[in-house]
Amino acid sequence: MRLKKKNYIVIVGCSQFGATIASTFSQQGCDVVVIDQNDMAFRKLEYGFSGYKVIKDGTDVEVLIQAGIEQASLVVAATDDDNANLMISQMAKEIFNVEEVVSRLYDVDKQILYRDLNIKMIRPTRLTMDEFDKLVMKREGGKF
Repeated sequence: MRLKKKNYIVIVGCSQFGATIASTFSQQGCDVVVIDQNDMAFRKLEYGFSGYKVIKDGTDVEVLIQAGIEQASLVVAATDDDNANLMISQMAKEIFNVEEVVSRLYDVDKQILYRDLNIKMIRPTRLTMDEFDKLVMKREGGKF
């Protein structure tokens, strides 16, 4: 097992979410690797992205090893597939002992699967509803 590097980040999924995170960390001088099966997805990365791009399946253990997950201090599962994100997160946490793992989760009914894994979740649907509530509730106490 390789030693962990403080600012070594692996992001699986070059969705708009993944690309934005990757670009931000790259601008901060972190070592960033982005994995996506679709080479066109990398167009979402900002100009000047200085990290690495791996055009392969991020649910494959060998691909994760090739991307340097063994030395990562942070893994972000940012695909558009909840099941893939769960699988990537579990491998990062349980096989590679990555200290910090963040996973995007659309279906809130699946959050129970994360309960004992010590994985942080970003739930876009919940965040959107929270923001909607703030906007609507401003109007006359939220009543129509």
